[in-house]
Amino acid sequence: MYNDEFELTFDLADAGPKKEQRRPTLPEPEEAAVAAPPVQETRETPVSAAPENTPAPEREPEPAAEPQSTAPAAKGRTVLISGGDRGIGAAAARAFYAAGYRGAVFYHTNAEAAAALQKELPGVLAVQCDVASRASCELAFRAAEQALGRVDVLVSNAGIAQQKLFTDITPEEWQRMLDVNLTGAFNLCQLALPGMIRRKAGRILTVSSMWGQTGGSCEVHYSAAKAGLIGLTKALAKEEGPSGITVNCVAPGVIDTDMMASFTAEDKAALAEETPVGRLGTAEEVAKLLLYLAGEDAGYITGQVFGVNGGLVI
Repeated sequence: MYNDEFELTFDLADAGPKKEQRRPTLPEPEEAAVAAPPVQETRETPVSAAPENTPAPEREPEPAAEPQSTAPAAKGRTVLISGGDRGIGAAAARAFYAAGYRGAVFYHTNAEAAAALQKELPGVLAVQCDVASRASCELAFRAAEQALGRVDVLVSNAGIAQQKLFTDITPEEWQRMLDVNLTGAFNLCQLALPGMIRRKAGRILTVSSMWGQTGGSCEVHYSAAKAGLIGLTKALAKEEGPSGITVNCVAPGVIDTDMMASFTAEDKAALAEETPVGRLGTAEEVAKLLLYLAGEDAGYITGQVFGVNGGLVI
């Protein structure tokens, strides 16, 4: 069974020599047009003595206070999401945007999807990045940090998957799986932490998989990398807790994204039947959990792994 919640494709050509990394180009920032309040004309009027016993003029009723928004307040916070162009990453970008966060997303090769997301979410920055490359991560992170001012929340979501018998996995495929799914998170966490430590505040969220919890047949390299991501999360939570930084992990199950486009209706129905809640999960459900864990109400939660799998793994 193939269950991949991520949006980067696995290309064996990547196993070859890396292409020269280019500094990402930032789009020209759009200046928000702020409407100036209308100027009210004031005139001086002569003051005359009011006759005695003249009733005081009735005061105009004060306008009713505008209702307060019930949407979660981000208070100017920022978020960086890797693998943010499609699937869970794009759903997370939308959720954080709706909550008032200023955001940036990293994408690998799908520039068209990244451009569409930027158009949908004005102000969100999309930067090309191969998370397996430290040099690429440094360039992309610098671009995001310069645009946002700081990174308050890091969502390490970028990943790849591959189904293959363990005995058929090549050393290059094994290494690429670890480089993207595990080393990619290492790279971004190391880049985000100095600022968070300096500010004594921050949220790091990693996206693993239920196969990182249980292991998946024909996905040994994927399962190993995702299990390593869970270990990274737990250990880093202990190390960074004294600095006011929380680190948590979300482990999705079968999520209905475009990565499942090759699955037939019968395949999806069988997966839904196997899941206790009787259906597949959505990227939006995972995104809502990520948004909560990034918020102020989750300040006492760290080092935890949250399964979003409909009861498939308990």
